[in-house]
Amino acid sequence: MKPKQRLSASVDADLLAAAEAAARRGEARTLSAWVNDAFRLKLEHDRRLHALATFIDAYESEHGEISAEEIAQATRAARARALPVRALVTRTPRTTRKRKAG
Repeated sequence: MKPKQRLSASVDADLLAAAEAAARRGEARTLSAWVNDAFRLKLEHDRRLHALATFIDAYESEHGEISAEEIAQATRAARARALPVRALVTRTPRTTRKRKAG
């Protein structure tokens, strides 16, 4: 098991409430586990962004700066290949109707 260190931090009240609720629902073993997962996700996200920036720097060093038109062209091509997905809509549950005996 990895060694743990105690942490004292100030966080936004709404974030703390959401984390505590997630722990109560069983989405994390404890509040500390939830915070640990959040730290890990942030670290992975930052590492991916750094890797992407490194890739783009290397690409532009070899091929020149990516122009706004090239970005727009790539965006159009990606949108043309995209499949539409229906947005999730919050619906009021249907009321259960009792059938009349007859």
